[in-house]
Amino acid sequence: MDIQELVSDVPVQGEHSIEGIDFITSGKQYLTFLLNLEQYAVDILCVEEIRSWEIPTKIPNAPSYIKGVINMRGIIVPIVDLRLKFSIGEATYHETTVVIVLTYQAEDTGRTIGFVVDAVSDVLNVESKDIKNSPAFGGCMQPQYIEGLINVGKNVVTLLNVENLQYVEKHAI
Repeated sequence: MDIQELVSDVPVQGEHSIEGIDFITSGKQYLTFLLNLEQYAVDILCVEEIRSWEIPTKIPNAPSYIKGVINMRGIIVPIVDLRLKFSIGEATYHETTVVIVLTYQAEDTGRTIGFVVDAVSDVLNVESKDIKNSPAFGGCMQPQYIEGLINVGKNVVTLLNVENLQYVEKHAI
């Protein structure tokens, strides 16, 4: 076969598209999950893994929203129930209840914490321009936990600030 024949078969950039690939984005990706029927999201790059609910080892004198710790491949991971932390529902555990294990790298150290949620929903591709500031209003969720809000159809998804969740939890344990 002649090299010129091979070159003529190579597509020109933009000439061909692959159908079904909609995960390529110039924005950020967020993992969405449910807490008491409301949608929240975290930066997917911070998600270490998603685990099924298991009863953690209790920690004496810990706040009620800290359910305990688990051993994840030799790493002790604190488990925080976000429903209790944010006062947005009862802590009931079902077959869809999962623990989202997040790792946040800050300067030269990393922090890994598991967050109990009702269910994992989807992965969203979000452009920076689509993230709205959270309005200033009183409520059970402190504003430093909220990175922003995005409209998804008729719903609003609250983007959580993983860095602040990690930092605050570091002092609560």
